[in-house]
Parts: sequence; C-alpha cells; structure tokens
Amino acid sequence: MTTRSAVPPQGEDIRSMVEERLAEAQATNGEKITIEWRGQQRHLYVISMPTDLLYYNPDTHRIRAQRTLNPALDRALESSPFERAAQDYLDTLLKCQPSNPDKTDPDFEALRDDLEQSGQKDPGVITTHGILVNGNTRCAALRELGEHHIRVGVLPESSTWDDINSVELSLQLRKEHKRDYSYINRLIAIDELIKANRRPEDIARAFRIKLATLEQDRWVYSVILDAIERSDTGSGDSLRLVDFEDHQEKLRELHRAYAKVAATDCDAADVLKETRLSMIILGYAKTDVRLAQADFHEKYLDPKLPEAIRPPAQVNSSVVVPGLPGVALPGAAPLAKTARLLTDSLLRAKATAQANGGNATPEEIAKASGTIGAAKVAFSKALEPAGKDIRLQQRKLAAPERLTDACDDIDLCTGELAHAVASRALDEAAFDDAVLKLRNTLERLARQASRSVSEPGEGITWLLDVAKGAS
Repeated sequence: MTTRSAVPPQGEDIRSMVEERLAEAQATNGEKITIEWRGQQRHLYVISMPTDLLYYNPDTHRIRAQRTLNPALDRALESSPFERAAQDYLDTLLKCQPSNPDKTDPDFEALRDDLEQSGQKDPGVITTHGILVNGNTRCAALRELGEHHIRVGVLPESSTWDDINSVELSLQLRKEHKRDYSYINRLIAIDELIKANRRPEDIARAFRIKLATLEQDRWVYSVILDAIERSDTGSGDSLRLVDFEDHQEKLRELHRAYAKVAATDCDAADVLKETRLSMIILGYAKTDVRLAQADFHEKYLDPKLPEAIRPPAQVNSSVVVPGLPGVALPGAAPLAKTARLLTDSLLRAKATAQANGGNATPEEIAKASGTIGAAKVAFSKALEPAGKDIRLQQRKLAAPERLTDACDDIDLCTGELAHAVASRALDEAAFDDAVLKLRNTLERLARQASRSVSEPGEGITWLLDVAKGAS
C-alpha cells in the first residue's frame, strides 16, 4: 500500500511536537506503556497529543473488510490515505456496525460512553509522524465527545510498517481490550500473519484460540474468498467480505459438517458445502441451514427447483494428469457440479441485486431479484419435508441413545464398585438401595417395551425375561 512509505502532510510538524513532549516525559520519568516490539518487551513513554492532529491508520485491521463498502473512497485510501476525504471515511468506518454500515456500532457507543464517564484508561500508540497504531477507535470517540487530547505511547523512529501491524495486533488481542475485531477482520489478520510466515501455533496462541479453531477459520476464509470470486458478474459487481460478517456461526457449522462428511465421501461433502453456502447467501437462519444434510440437494431440493433456475444436468468426467499421458482421474461427481452451478448463479444474482459496483441495470437487478426469490421458494419448500424427516429420525434415536448413555454410566459404576470394594469403602446399604431403584426402573422399561414392540429381538426378550424373574 501507499501508506507503507507515505508521511502525512503535517508529519514533520507532528514529529517535532512528539520529540519535545517525549523529552519532557523522559525528564520527569512519566507514565509508560509496555508493548511487544520485535519479539521483546518495550516500554514507551506516554505523552498527550491533540486528537485533531493525529491520523487514523489506513492499514488498521479493525475496518479492513469494511473499506470496500465505498469503492471510490477505498481507492482514495490507497492513493491519498492522509487526505481529508480518506480520513473522514476512516472516521465513519470506525464508528459503524461491521455488518451494517448505516448504523452506529453499539460497541462504539459503549466505548464512547465509558470514555465520557471514566476518561481514558489505556493509552493509545502512535508513530513519530502521528499515525495511530492503536487507539483509532478511542480517538474517534474522543473527537466525538469534543475532547482535545489523547494519551499515547510513541513507537521508536525505526519502526517499519511490519512493526506497526505487529504492535497493533498484539495490543488489540490483549484480554482487557474492550472492542474486539469483527469476525471478518479477524480472519483477515490471521491470513496476513500466515502469509508473513508466522507459525500457526504462535498465531493460535496470540489469538487465544485452539489450533483446530485456527485451521477452521482459515478454511472458512478460503470459502469466503472463493465465493466472492465466483460472485463476480463480469461487469464490476461482486459480493464483498462485509457481506459475510453476520454469518460466523453458520460458516463454522458448515466447516464441522463438511469435515464430518468428507471423512467418508468427498463428493457428498462438496454437495453439502454448496447447498449450505447457497442457503447462507439467501439469508436463512442457522437452524434452517442445519437441516441441509448431505442428501438434502438430491432428495429434497432438486424436485422443487423451477426450470428457470435449474442448472443443466451434468455427466461424469475425468481430469488428465499433467505430465502423465494417458493417465486420468475421476472429476467431480455430477451432483457436486450441479450444486456448484446453482450456487454460482445465486452468488452472481446476489451481487447483481445488491449492485455493489453500481454497474447493474434496473432490468438486471430485477432479474437477479427474481432468481433469488424463486430460489428461496424452492429451498423453503424443500426445508419442510427435510425438517420433518430429521425430527422423526431424532425421535427414533432418542430412546436408544438414552439407554446407551445409561450403559456408559453403569460401566463407570462397575469400575468404581471394584475400587470401593478393594479399598473397603463401599456403603453396602446405599448400594443396595441404588440396585433396587435400578430394578424398578428396568421393570418400568420392560412394561413399556412389551406394549411398544410387536416383534421383540434378543435384547428386548432378555429385558422382558429379567423383569418377569424380578417380579
């Protein structure tokens, strides 16, 4: 980015002010803030700086995904990041709700109210030229409150933009920070650290997550980027990272479901992924998306799809292995291709209907909206029988699963009984009472089984015999 070598218009004047105030702080052994800088703990003197003199950091991870909401202003941030228009745009993004830029973020309002009531507790951090490394949102809140000064530590003059990004991440990820990164901006930050060759274990530790969660987030981010690329209409419209901001739980559940199915059937997993991605794009709730299992597309959705949006039928194909003449591997299954084509059409329709690039004609927007509407009708019709079947299956399995859990408890009891007997710590009277309760429970279970099961198998026959013998 241009920011990596740019100095703000008033950068040199700010630098002179910073040097003077740092000298005063050092002379009086003033307040310090501790940061992680190049793998070491660094103690920075804290000074007070005018809020209206500092510059928001265009590279801050806090609003990285939201920058693309206005393509023209995003380009201004790239070319002239410290000019008024770009800085005003950053001010707006720092205050808005990550998933809905038309609303003020409640977390920002809470931060602003806390600053108004209690004042600034934690110092921000700036460069010697007055660029905010940490504390961008606090500065925006203080400006809105009419406060004229902000307390900040100052990075060493030799700091590079890589240092700035590292310091920002380390400070933002401290547990006491009051306003977390949004979901997508956190995914972006993780991806940048991976590309900077940071070890996954170190990244997981920095974000205070398990390594498995880190791998899950990387998979989700790759799915999002792929969806955005597939949504490109060819005329400048496409989905944006911010369009996925509210779908964190649905995307994480998608990964868990995909991984479970992929362990035994990769093609079925691909169908599942495409179907659930379509439902996420269409705006279905998490409870509805869960109903889309591996067989949902073929068993429930396909019969409901109208011809206007039905993808063409696919045939089996093979992929030639480069460098190995005559060697070919099976390609994706026909159903997986069909599901992907349907998702592609919905991704493009969503991008056109939103007109993010402003290039779609009214006719194209109307057609895209019709496609989305027809798809929602088809998915909703498919969800009804799918939900009924899943609820029926759950009822069928409820009783066996309960009994299996009870068996696990009895197995644990067996081991504990042996240990108690060996240590002469068994309360025999209490154990006898518990066994009598077990007998009564089994008798009730046997009576219900005799009324419910018309053709008892070996297990139920045993249960009935035991109940008769006990009575």
